[in-house]
Amino acid sequence: MRYRHSTFAQAASAPVSKATFRVPTRGRRPALAAAVESAFDTAAPPAFDTAVETALAAPVDRVPAESDGPVLAELQLDPELLTGPVEVTGITQVTHDVKTFELRAGWMTAVDFAPGQYVTMRIPELGLERCYSISSAPFGTNIFTVTVKRVAGGAVSTHLHENVRVGDQLHVDGPYGLFSTSFHQAERHLFLSAGSGITPIMSMVRSLLARQGGLGTDIVFVHSASTPADIIFRAELEQLAEVAGVSVTILCSRDSEAETWAGRRGRIDASTLAEVVPDAADRETFLCGPGSYMNAVRPLLAEAGVPSARTHEESFVFATSPADRLAKAGARAKGAETGAVGVTGVSHAVEFRVSGRVVDCDESTTVLDSALDAGLSVPSSCSEGACGTCKSVLVSGEVEMKHAGGIRPKEIAAGKFLPCCSTPLTDIVVDR
Repeated sequence: MRYRHSTFAQAASAPVSKATFRVPTRGRRPALAAAVESAFDTAAPPAFDTAVETALAAPVDRVPAESDGPVLAELQLDPELLTGPVEVTGITQVTHDVKTFELRAGWMTAVDFAPGQYVTMRIPELGLERCYSISSAPFGTNIFTVTVKRVAGGAVSTHLHENVRVGDQLHVDGPYGLFSTSFHQAERHLFLSAGSGITPIMSMVRSLLARQGGLGTDIVFVHSASTPADIIFRAELEQLAEVAGVSVTILCSRDSEAETWAGRRGRIDASTLAEVVPDAADRETFLCGPGSYMNAVRPLLAEAGVPSARTHEESFVFATSPADRLAKAGARAKGAETGAVGVTGVSHAVEFRVSGRVVDCDESTTVLDSALDAGLSVPSSCSEGACGTCKSVLVSGEVEMKHAGGIRPKEIAAGKFLPCCSTPLTDIVVDR
């Protein structure tokens, strides 16, 4: 499965994220050591999220509406968190294979997100999740948009394009991510995107232009598309090119069937970059697109003198595959047979309170991997702290968590953590 992954240099204004920190103990330390062996014999069923999963398992046309107050109340939706069922209030066909979905979070007065962040969208009937960038700027309302390109063979994007209608409900969780001008503020910006990588970029550009009416804006935006028919937000890009302080360059690799491209042709290269943005080295740079595009642009930016500390990326990456996970599990099992218990030689007991299972976990193994090794089923997706799928409550104990923007500060303060990127520092109890 594919997920967005951000790499960035930590800025002073960025929230705590990739930095290592500890989730404090919320309750009494467990006395687990004596219970480990007997607990391994317990064949309890796997635990999943409760109320939310139950409600979302229903067909979308039966997801509770606003009038179903008691049912929504059971979901305990937090008015400050964008986690819950959102109503599709509009759908716009952007290109032949791209749609924008306008979503309303009815339980919130305003959706608080930073431009460039993403949400994890859950499709219960498919049993799948995907991360999609928010393409709108923060409006100060409870409405936002995501723009989705239909991927050949992609179950979720195909479902969204073919089956979702205005009035339907979708489940989102977010916002997540640190690929945002809000966390890397500057006077001058360079945005480079290709394909659907334009979606978080447009959120940032729209937000910057809305700031003080766009006064003092200094933006260079270079977007690459396969053909004229594949230019996402084309009309808006053409309008942006007329705005003072904004330079827009669109490159197409080839013509479409219906149009001969009259603009710049080919892929971005050093000469194009030098021509359209000669002061690239002095700009805060945001880069988003397919992997091949990112690989091609990075050396161009280095050649142009753009400091890596001022270059921020977001791209699609593959999460841990089942084969990789099995290989990792095999390596850990082999290590256990030889008596190796990680680099520190220390292991801790991890109790999953709902299932009653207790497993041993060394300090180099994530809580999620230890659970999977023991045969426990814990919802998870990206395995790198980005999507938030495995989010759990740490009842007691301490972990070291290195996430990639997949959990919010408020949730950490409430004792939640991401097992996929957390290793135990003490015996712990997890509400799973």
